[in-house]
Amino acid sequence: MKRIISLLLLLAVYGIEASAQKFALIDMEYILSNIPAYERANEQLSQVSRRWQAEVEALDSEAKTLYKNYQNEAVFLSEAQKTERENAIVNKEKEASELKKKYFGPEGELYKKRIALLEPIQDEIYNAVKGIATSKGFQLILDRSSEGAGIIFASPNIDISNDVLTKLGYGR
Repeated sequence: MKRIISLLLLLAVYGIEASAQKFALIDMEYILSNIPAYERANEQLSQVSRRWQAEVEALDSEAKTLYKNYQNEAVFLSEAQKTERENAIVNKEKEASELKKKYFGPEGELYKKRIALLEPIQDEIYNAVKGIATSKGFQLILDRSSEGAGIIFASPNIDISNDVLTKLGYGR
């Protein structure tokens, strides 16, 4: 009887172990740094961002120049001229603020451009990770490069980043 119970417990332990979940890690920063299209997209975003930032700064500079000139000439201006100059300054500042919001706001042009350039790359990576997870039976894949992951130690044996790059055609 003891032998049967021991055998059943042993089978139960092996059964639980056999159905244990499989985990893997990826390093998204490493993967992205090995994809040339991602580097090109980032450079393109950087160039566009610098150009748009220069436009915003030019408008800001114009507003500051208008204000400085206004301060220097205020004693010589009539009330109507003062009001006109003040309105011009306010309008220039408003124009700069609206342009900044248009380019860099939460739903601005830079955001839209980033989505257009990076989303296809991210989708491709996601599909590669999903394919590897399905084919190798992984139930969970974590990104070790994420700040919120909180991974203190992980065996390099479960890192499938190079598998993802190989599946994407950037194999090592």
